[in-house]
Amino acid sequence: MSDYRIESDTLGNVKVPKNALWGAQTERSRHNFPVGPKMPVLVIRALINIKASAAEVSVQQKTIEKQKGALIEKAAARLLELSDEQLMQNFPLHIYQTGSGTQTNMNVNEVIAHVAKQIDPNTEILPNDDVNHSQSSNDTFPTAMNIASLVAINQLLPELQHLIKVMQRLQKKYWDVVKIGRTHLQDATPMTFGQEVSGWASTIQHDLQFVADNSKSLLGLPIGGTAVGTGLNTAQNFDVEMVKNLGDKYHEPFEVENKFYGLASHSALTMTHGAVRTLATDLMKIANDIKFLASGPRAGYGEITIPANEPGSSIMPGKVNPTQGEAMDMVVARIMGNDTTIEMANTQGNFEMNVYKPIIIECFLDSVQSLTGILSHFTDLMVDGIEVNQDRMEELVHNSLMTVTALSPHIGYHRAAEIAQAALNGKTDLRQAAVESGYVTGSDFDKWVKPLEMTNHNRKQ
Repeated sequence: MSDYRIESDTLGNVKVPKNALWGAQTERSRHNFPVGPKMPVLVIRALINIKASAAEVSVQQKTIEKQKGALIEKAAARLLELSDEQLMQNFPLHIYQTGSGTQTNMNVNEVIAHVAKQIDPNTEILPNDDVNHSQSSNDTFPTAMNIASLVAINQLLPELQHLIKVMQRLQKKYWDVVKIGRTHLQDATPMTFGQEVSGWASTIQHDLQFVADNSKSLLGLPIGGTAVGTGLNTAQNFDVEMVKNLGDKYHEPFEVENKFYGLASHSALTMTHGAVRTLATDLMKIANDIKFLASGPRAGYGEITIPANEPGSSIMPGKVNPTQGEAMDMVVARIMGNDTTIEMANTQGNFEMNVYKPIIIECFLDSVQSLTGILSHFTDLMVDGIEVNQDRMEELVHNSLMTVTALSPHIGYHRAAEIAQAALNGKTDLRQAAVESGYVTGSDFDKWVKPLEMTNHNRKQ
């Protein structure tokens, strides 16, 4: 028996694997564009939901037979019940295909049509005429892009909230533990470790808000625009009803978008990814701070310790490396590259349609999902396990010259600087240099230079 069956499209006959649920157009694309990552599953699920909504709305508007619409909905529901792994066996196409995502749109149409035939062999469901009714790849794909992006963002936000809570716990625990501050990689005035961590927590809180606020721009859906945004071959208010229907499915306040904008430009995705990129840069900064503060254990800063999750070296026994921070940094590097790709791709809205849609959504989802995945491990296996080496912090504060700043209001900037230089050049501690200068007594120094009080830790932040 043959391993293939014959399917046909407008270009002729095509051999399709016998048990495949897709049809001729999918098979052509499978051979013509075999390179690159597969189309993300979130896009596929969004497209299936769009097809189900279109069938329901079309039945309501009496532009498709009730029996056909119900069958399309049943087929879509059956597919959506599958696990991601099972589902994606039916969607083999790659992102490097037509820039409109047409082949993936047709892949979804063909699979739904074949599943519908399995459910009811006596009712013919055609991929183009029925499953794609009142639609075009040009409006379904960008609609799926926005929906998939929102789903991904909604998975990211809880991980950020978890990281913030962990940081706030550290902030509270170590609020009064004094340490030396650093600016320009040089000693600065004292602060507390809790204050330092509060800066990290506030940074992520702001980034979370930036991402959440920007993602609201994705609520506008261009569905109903069909080929070039005019809505050709759709009934009156098809777009309005589609937005309502999809809103019910995803529990999102979707809005009708200007179709000519929605097909030609992906500035909302570009802007939202920019907020994700900003978040990523801040996460790299924090990860690097933690790595430096934990450096050592005896030849570095050594102010904190981090969990020993695995051996750090194949040759150096007992070595512990900040691997979660390194993994975060690599994810951030990828996000920066993705951002450049998305920015470039968004320029390619030639006339009525952007033709870089698959690479835009693949990069966007890669960034958000990679960040979502690494965050839980970064939070639980690194940040949550931070412990302070208080003796080391106190030692560095004692040896620092910048506590001399507390003397400036009493003896002036220049005399205080003179004391700091004398301590540095004479390799003595600051108190000894201050007393030897004759500008202050030992009791004055002890009264004025109190590192914890210098942090203003009792002030409301």
